[in-house]
Parts: sequence; C-alpha cells; structure tokens
Amino acid sequence: MQIRNIAIIAHVDHGKTTLVDQLLHQAGVFREGQVVQERVMDSNPLERERGITIISKNAALFWNDVKINVVDTPGHADFGGEVERILRMVDGVLLLVDAAEGPMPQTRFVTRKALDLGILPIVVINKVDRPDARSEEVHDDVLELFMELEATDAQLDAPFLYASARDGWAVRTLDEERHGLDPLFDTVVDYIPAPAVDPDGPFQMLVSTLDYSNYVGRIAIGKIERGRVRIGQPVALLPLGEPGTVPAAEFESAKVVSLYSFEGLRRIDVEEAFAGDIIAVAGLPNVEIGKTAVDPDHPERLRGIAVEEPTLSVEFSVNDSPFSGRSGKFVTTRQIRHRLMRETESNVALRVEDTDAQDRFTVSGRGELHLTILMETMRREGFEFQVSRPQVILHKDDSGQTVEPYEEAVIEVPEAFVGVVMEKMGPRRAEMLDMVPSGHGPVRIRFKIPARGLFGYRSEFLTDTRGEGMLHHQFLEYGPWAGVLTGRRKGVLVADREGAAVGFALFNLQERATMFISPGAEVYEGMIVGEHVRPGDLDVNVCKGKKLTNIRAASSDEHIKLETPRALTLELALEFIEDDELIEVTPDGFRLRKRLLQPHARKKAAKKG
Repeated sequence: MQIRNIAIIAHVDHGKTTLVDQLLHQAGVFREGQVVQERVMDSNPLERERGITIISKNAALFWNDVKINVVDTPGHADFGGEVERILRMVDGVLLLVDAAEGPMPQTRFVTRKALDLGILPIVVINKVDRPDARSEEVHDDVLELFMELEATDAQLDAPFLYASARDGWAVRTLDEERHGLDPLFDTVVDYIPAPAVDPDGPFQMLVSTLDYSNYVGRIAIGKIERGRVRIGQPVALLPLGEPGTVPAAEFESAKVVSLYSFEGLRRIDVEEAFAGDIIAVAGLPNVEIGKTAVDPDHPERLRGIAVEEPTLSVEFSVNDSPFSGRSGKFVTTRQIRHRLMRETESNVALRVEDTDAQDRFTVSGRGELHLTILMETMRREGFEFQVSRPQVILHKDDSGQTVEPYEEAVIEVPEAFVGVVMEKMGPRRAEMLDMVPSGHGPVRIRFKIPARGLFGYRSEFLTDTRGEGMLHHQFLEYGPWAGVLTGRRKGVLVADREGAAVGFALFNLQERATMFISPGAEVYEGMIVGEHVRPGDLDVNVCKGKKLTNIRAASSDEHIKLETPRALTLELALEFIEDDELIEVTPDGFRLRKRLLQPHARKKAAKKG
C-alpha cells in the first residue's frame, strides 16, 4: 500500500481545519447523509469555543488506493511546540496562506521549521474568492519568503494551488473551472514523496505525540521509521539522548498490548503495522515524547525532537484566599503539582520547576495564550489555584550580558489609527521594521518589541482602534535588555471587607472606576473589584447599602443605573495584573486580588520598597 504523510500548517485563521473538513468529505470518509459538525477536527471544547486549533490531531483518508495521513496543526504562535514535533513524522506539508493577508508571523515560523527539516511544501493560497484577495501578489510574497529562509531548489519548485476551503475547491490556475479538491489530492500523491523508510529492517519508531486511555494507559503515536510491529511483540523504550546505540542496561522493556492505525477520524485496531505508516501503540507505560521504541536486539536511538525554549513564566500556587475550597475539588499542593507534571508529558513546550516555597511552582511556556489554555483546562477539571503576573525569561549571552526575548509584532489598522498605535508603541521600546500601506484598506506595520512591552497592550490596542485593528506576534530573537518599562498607568479599586456587593455602592463608585463585578457578587478584603481612573489604588466598601429613612420617596431608587461591568478573560487578566497582585482561578471562574489582603500590610510593604 502506498502512503503519503502530510501536515497542514498556516497562520491562525487561514483555513487549515476547514480544509481538512473538505478533504475528509470529498475522500468519502463520511457516509452519504451523515451529519458532521463544522471544523470536525477541533474536538476539544476550548478549541470550538475559541475557534482555534490547540492540539495536533491525526486523520487518514484514501485517494486512488493511496493512504494519506493528514495532521492538522495549530496556527497560533504559542502552540509552536505542537508543530515542531509533528513535522518529524511527515514527508510533506500543505502551507496555507490567506489570499488577502499573505504570509504572517506564524507562516514564517512554521515554514522555517519545515524547510530546515528538508520537507517539501505544497502552497495553497486560500480564500481567493475574498473581495480583497490579491492572489498573484501573495504568490510572489511566498516565493520571497522561501528565498529569505534559504529554501533548496526542490523546495523553491513547490507547486502552487488556489483554493476556497470553505466552498471545497482548488485549482492550479485561477482561470480553471472550479469543481472540487481533485487537483489538490492529485498534487499530494504526485509531488509528496513516499516515506523514506526501511521496510525490512528491525522495528524502530520515534514517539511524536501522546494520548491516554482509561483502559490501556498511555498511547504513543508516531511514524514507523523501520520494519514492522505486531501485537504482543516485545519492544525496548530508549531514553532521551543523542542518536546511536544504547546499552541494554539503560532501556526499558515492554510489550505491545494494542496497536492502532488511523482511518478517517477513527483509530482502528490492527494486528500488524508497517514502515512508513503513522500508528498508535499501547503497552509502553513510561513512554514520553521524543523517546525511541525499537526492537530490543537493535537498540538504535533516533534523533530526538528539538523544541524552542519557553519565553514566559508564571507562578502557580495554592489558593489561600478567604474563599478557597468553596468550589474546587483539587486544591492541595500535591494535586496541583501532579497535574502540572502530567501536562509536561504531552505538552513539550511547557516547563514546570519547583521553587523554594513548597506551595509554589514556576510554569514556563511560549506565551500568554499557551499558559492560559492550561489554566482554563485545569479550572474545568476542578482545580483551584492562584497565578502571578507573567515574567519574561532572561538569559546571559556569550559576553555575560543580560538578554531578553523580543517579539515580532504585526499590526493591521485603518490609516486613521496609525498615529495612536505609533504613540503607544514608543514608550514600550518598540522598533518599527516596516510599514506597508495597502492604498485601499488597513495599513500593516511590523515592530520588533521586547516581550515585556506587549504585556497589557492588547486591551489598550482594541480600545484605541475601536475593535478594528488586528495584532499578531511571535517570538523573534533574544536581544539586549531594553531597560525599565512603564507598567499599568491606572490603579485599582480594592474591597475593604467581606460581603455581597450592593448596587447602591457600585453606582456611587462607577464614576471613578470601571467595575469588574455586578451587584450580588461575593467579595472579600483585598479583592480587586474595578480599575481606577487615576494612578494609585483605592480601598472601597462595595457592600454599603442605602440608609432607610421615613421621609424617603417611593421613587428614590429609580435613577440607579449601573454600567455593564468589564468582562475579563484569563488572557486579559494576566496582562492586567501587577507584581503585587494575583489571579485566583476556580471552577466557578476567576477573581483578581492583592497578594497582601490587609491594607496595613500593603502599606508596610510599600514603605519597605
């Protein structure tokens, strides 16, 4: 059986998951009349809510007797670790590029990773039916990107197709008739090479991703690089390290309990699997991503999976607020630590370290979204904990100088808002790399900015551009320390007692603050209830009711009209808080609070500097 292994890579929202939907439909994976939800590969509830892919997933389809293993990858820069490890088990990539936006920051990132591994690309310029599509210009932009990234001659000869993933068609030239995805299927079969594997050698497989089953435990997923494997066959699991032969004393022995191949969106039980296919294996109890599963008589380790280092860290700690334990099922240090360590097994871009304090852990990741997805997942599982403000991870260069991570920020705004964006980026130590006016639409500006400079800017940016701007960023490089940056310019309102918030009190406070809570919300001393309009924090009583008198008119409360409180997401909350504040994350939601709850304790700490 012929096999082709491909990954679909692109910037976020360029149509990867929608294209996979159409590939599965047109390859006959679903029976006629079967009801299938949109973006069927986004099976995680968080993915469906946010409209983004977070976890890479496998599917398989057949086209003219050729099995095509398709891997859908995330498009957001924070989940680049998923892309890096998936690329090790494919032989080609479909690079999707939006016909209007062209190559974006994440497009450059994933393309560089694919080209460095020698993988052949097929370029699909998607959404060519958009009114503002500029397909020919984007074609040239992609070729320029390939040349910048030093693509080989074979990679520069990549075929280009034009498509509308939503409508399910692809063509080789824009003047062809548009009848389906047959040209794309044929290009994959003809252009992407079959896996370069040894079918007759002893079994060897690199573990590229993990899954878990309550019945069989951990499931290792990867491409068989050599030989074949059967149920019941003994295998050796080699530890992480450099390629080469591993002594018998260093590896673990195991036995294949279950063996699965992919067909459509399902995993099907098979008795035997062969070199070149992407499979799932159960029965390897201590398997980790990057380990090599081999024939015990030939313990030869493959090169592991290289993943770029994290750039941001936050501190997870046990919830010690007055409301702790009200809704969480898992609240202890041991439970939180065990869950974080379990996450590192499948989330290769995440790092968890113990600190001097027994109830705190430093969790490092690629960005705010990477970390908040973990927090949101844990919250929904019943965990309760606190997190601190993110900190950038600093390094020392060869000369001993402190260097910090810099981001490439790409901003698209209408021309009327260019001035306010430039004004706000200046104090954040941003350096403009280029500005491209489109002449009829938004202006695209590229900045190089310290990662710290983006903290707290997204909400400001949306306000400044009235929701019309777009901001994308990804890690660029480490550079010189940019100096002290100004933090949040406004203070906060802090509750001075425990109780339930009252509409009368909130009405009197809303002129001097933007509130985060509604009437009836439970508050405690030290909890943040709003953002002050001026610098400096203010202790307030949000539980104060209106005094009753015998001369009050019946209509005296009719004029209390409350503004809608600001709805904070975890990402916005992480950007908002300062070093002396925490986010209390619980299954019911989250609250903002001061580290030191009592006002006199905060004053003492301020005097000490």
